[in-house]
Amino acid sequence: MSRFDIGIIGAGIAGAGLAAEIAPHASVVMLEMEDMPGYHATGRSAAYFSETYGGAAIQPLSTASKAALDAGGWLETLGALQVGRAGDAALRDAYCARYAASGVAMHAVDPHSLLPGLRDDWVIGLYEPTSAAIDVGGVHGDALARARRAGAALHCRARLTSAVRADGHWQLATSAGDFACGILVNAAGAWADDIAVLAGAKPLGITPYQRTVVQLRTDPAAPAGIPHVSDFAGSFYFKPEAQGKLWLSPHDETPVAAGDVAPEELDVAIAIDRFEQVVDWRVAALERRWAGLRSFAPDRLPVYGFAPEVAGFFWCAGQGGFGIQTAPAASAMAAALLLGQSPADFVADIDPMLYAPTRFQH
Repeated sequence: MSRFDIGIIGAGIAGAGLAAEIAPHASVVMLEMEDMPGYHATGRSAAYFSETYGGAAIQPLSTASKAALDAGGWLETLGALQVGRAGDAALRDAYCARYAASGVAMHAVDPHSLLPGLRDDWVIGLYEPTSAAIDVGGVHGDALARARRAGAALHCRARLTSAVRADGHWQLATSAGDFACGILVNAAGAWADDIAVLAGAKPLGITPYQRTVVQLRTDPAAPAGIPHVSDFAGSFYFKPEAQGKLWLSPHDETPVAAGDVAPEELDVAIAIDRFEQVVDWRVAALERRWAGLRSFAPDRLPVYGFAPEVAGFFWCAGQGGFGIQTAPAASAMAAALLLGQSPADFVADIDPMLYAPTRFQH
């Protein structure tokens, strides 16, 4: 039986990011059930960074992560434009109030000045200049590489089948063999509650949701330099890709069982219908379509910290659709909690209790 200080279930961005931070201080193994890490969520990300994405309680993690993501060369300035019709003024005002004290740059604009082809009824615009396209593969691959360089082991096709705590250690049985570790980290994404039950911990109600994305070509082609575009009501978003193509989503969140999801034709049709109500460009071709998983706790905040009811069981899950953009800060904060160390300076002002599993105790 292979023995490690820390065993991490899952090697998506949650598990890989944490492994990169703790491997210099402890022996670590990542146990990934798929053929490759990041298959279900990380690898199907919409590849977008926004300091305000995910809500006001996520914004500090995103803002704190920006410098590291910039330094890695993983951000390409894009800008974000939110649009609304005349009746959406209250939604815009509530959005601005939510982030008034955050320091995040945003300002009112004429949306037609940033998006040629925008239909006349979209008259409200709010622009966030720091939003960017993000190199998801670069962020995830760097975390895996740093973890490996620090001595972490990675086993793919290693589905956890049992986890038993005895004599201060976890005995783990997987489809790739047996392992032992002192601390078990639940970074299993959509499967996080299943792993908790397997280990005798209380499930937290982390629910997987399906998100649909399609790649389009339009006539006329999407103009160069347009920003990421969404609406205040949260019913769509689209962003430019190479060669005048667009990625479009109906911003769907359909509860699903954890598994390999595929796009539904209805969701694709809804996305295109909503898109055609925003701009006067014709959809010339639907080139690709895919779906991925996003997993949320009931309050839509991530969960980082030790379970109060089971010794040596650590949560690193519930990262929704913001796991990539918050990875530097979230991983550093979670590592400090796990190792019992002082947090890194760039996350020292973020209260980890906001994300503690103890918040679900009644």
